[in-house]
Amino acid sequence: MFAAAVLFVVSPLVGHAQSDAPLADLLRSTHIHGLAIDRANSDRLLIATHHGLYALRLESGTVDLISEQRDDFMGFTPHPTDAQRLYASGHPARGGNLGFIASNDGGRTWTMLSPGVGGPVDFHQMDVSKADSSMIYGVHGGLQISRDGGRNWSRVGPAPDGLIDLAASSTDVARVYAATQQGLFVSPDSGRVWQPAHLLRRPASMIEVTTDGSVYAFLLGSGLLRTEEPSLNWQILSNDFGDRYLLHLAVDPEDPARLYASTHQNELLTSEDGGRTWQRLGAQ
Repeated sequence: MFAAAVLFVVSPLVGHAQSDAPLADLLRSTHIHGLAIDRANSDRLLIATHHGLYALRLESGTVDLISEQRDDFMGFTPHPTDAQRLYASGHPARGGNLGFIASNDGGRTWTMLSPGVGGPVDFHQMDVSKADSSMIYGVHGGLQISRDGGRNWSRVGPAPDGLIDLAASSTDVARVYAATQQGLFVSPDSGRVWQPAHLLRRPASMIEVTTDGSVYAFLLGSGLLRTEEPSLNWQILSNDFGDRYLLHLAVDPEDPARLYASTHQNELLTSEDGGRTWQRLGAQ
């Protein structure tokens, strides 16, 4: 079973806007819901949290609050080519659901583009197709698809049972991957039919596809895996995580050997060798 949540306490970092705050303070005060390298500045790691969007300055190890809202940013997804455009869903600080929201200024301000089907939706799993950025997948009351950049949505059908994470292909607009409690799955037809993507039927906690066609997944008992689209010939990169498992992964588009990941224990890890060895960031 996966842990449903990580307990945290609200600290002054969450209560008041601060600059140059230590990463350790952020990790103690809130929970990570998504990661992305800032395409406008690869020395910054964007961290979507339960209390807003932050940027980690990698050279100093300090964080700044980016978003004007301290909303709970779920389903955080960067546009594959536009550095200023970001997508998310989740919950406003006052309660309820955000629907499908977008930012055109690097995460400072956000606007709801659509309530989605049966919304306002709360897409916990969401991804943008790297093959066609107008195609976006989200999960709320089943699998939903937008073919026009998030303005209009339609329901495809049920999401895979026990869904944890979702990732869209970089080569085929209709190809989408799922990490579930029953294993890794892939659909060739935008989620209508699913088939196993790995021989082992172990719980999978994360799936990520990069714009260059690399696919990363975390399979409990096997560790961090990688393959190249369209192949499903997985290779184990590392299984040296102990009892931890990865929930979110970001790969530097300028340096694919540089990876960042968060664990179910709300730790932030980094690798400089393509995911083979890892170090913890912000530990105190």
